[in-house]
Amino acid sequence: MKGTEEKFLSAVQKGNCEDVQTVFDSSLDKSTLLNCCHKRSGDSAVHLAARHNHVDLLEFLISRGADIENSNLDGKRALHEAAQSGSRDCLNLLLTKGAEVDSLKRADWTPLHLACTKLDVVIVNELLSAGANPLLCNKDGWNAFHIASREGSVDVLNCLLDAHPLTWSTKSKNGRTPLHTAALHGKLDAVHLLLGRCKYDSNTTDSCGSTPLMDALRAGFTDVADVLITQHKAGVRRPDVLGREPLHVAAQAGCDKSVKYLIQTHRVPPDVATSIGELTPLHLAAKEGQDGTIFTLLQLGADVNTKDVKGRTALHIAAGSQMTECVKALLQSGADICMDEKGNRPSDMTNRKEILDLLEPT
Repeated sequence: MKGTEEKFLSAVQKGNCEDVQTVFDSSLDKSTLLNCCHKRSGDSAVHLAARHNHVDLLEFLISRGADIENSNLDGKRALHEAAQSGSRDCLNLLLTKGAEVDSLKRADWTPLHLACTKLDVVIVNELLSAGANPLLCNKDGWNAFHIASREGSVDVLNCLLDAHPLTWSTKSKNGRTPLHTAALHGKLDAVHLLLGRCKYDSNTTDSCGSTPLMDALRAGFTDVADVLITQHKAGVRRPDVLGREPLHVAAQAGCDKSVKYLIQTHRVPPDVATSIGELTPLHLAAKEGQDGTIFTLLQLGADVNTKDVKGRTALHIAAGSQMTECVKALLQSGADICMDEKGNRPSDMTNRKEILDLLEPT
């Protein structure tokens, strides 16, 4: 970058109006200066002014002919920057000057998408009032309502619903609804709103068969799970496409809080088997290296030697998955070293020396 351009962009970023004016007045090629960009980011002066809410500088740049639709290397325009940073004055100026309200950055994010990540209902409302389309989806199939559900702002969600009552009726490319997202991130107030104002089925599934309850439990949000179960009849024993029930999902994720909640509060059997493969929560915890969850399940009554459809115990699974700490936990808890239906012992499932030493001590 040339020295003059570097000084100009630095002055804009700092909001130094006097320096900006000085560099601009001294430049022989003012058009090039106005639209010059950082090599690494592609940011032009209007990006920097909008990001840092230097509205007077932004107005100066626009009045001198700066292109407000310049894109940086991430595909962002000045309006994206203003929306994401909460620069309200700059946002309003850009909209007044005719900025494209639904411009797309990389991955097809609009300024409204970015505004919904920041819980700024004023910015969201300004964009909607300017004609932003809340139904547009990014490359993952998320619209603005989906993003707002992840962040959990009831005000933003209500604003979007007021603007377009059917904005809730959306699924991502892998079939996930905003209710899944709110549950996974533990946004209890948002979950109440989504189930109260929108027409979600609490047992709705994504492409893997996961329900919002499963998402809440894998992340340890038992308060959200309790609302889904007790108030909206979410299925505690409802399986996904792999035959896993919520307890399996919680054990696989190593979420002891959810494991205890399901077994103690809802009396889910600790040795419940998946409908495919007959894997128990103990098998799945062992497969994923959740040694702490192994102890929790055993304390809650799980059988350390229960077998799957192939006659494998959790010890077989732990050894085959190279989970040393799980092998230790199972042996410490009295696991038998037995053969599966093919005659394999747990030691036959691994070549890791530390596991072999545990299973076949010399």
